[in-house]
Amino acid sequence: MDYKVILSSRSIQDLSEIVRYISFDNPRAAEQFGYDLIDAALSLASLPERGRFVPEFDDGVTREIIHRAYRIVYRVESEHKVASGTRHEEPQKCLTNR
Repeated sequence: MDYKVILSSRSIQDLSEIVRYISFDNPRAAEQFGYDLIDAALSLASLPERGRFVPEFDDGVTREIIHRAYRIVYRVESEHKVASGTRHEEPQKCLTNR
């Protein structure tokens, strides 16, 4: 059975800002990239354990998957639910959304 992926209100706001920023250069690419990020987050419905644990949290719960220069940070909150957030990632820096 697949998990239910829930995008936090913060992740939706971040996604809007990401798409808006990219759209200044290329509106069509921005829209497609927004859909790609959503698809990546929703892909956590199957095999949510595939993401690595976020080392700076060291809580054994918070995980991440990477999509291009963006981190999708999430927690498997119950047997059937995943909460997700998306953040831009500068190389060698860690930003998270909890």
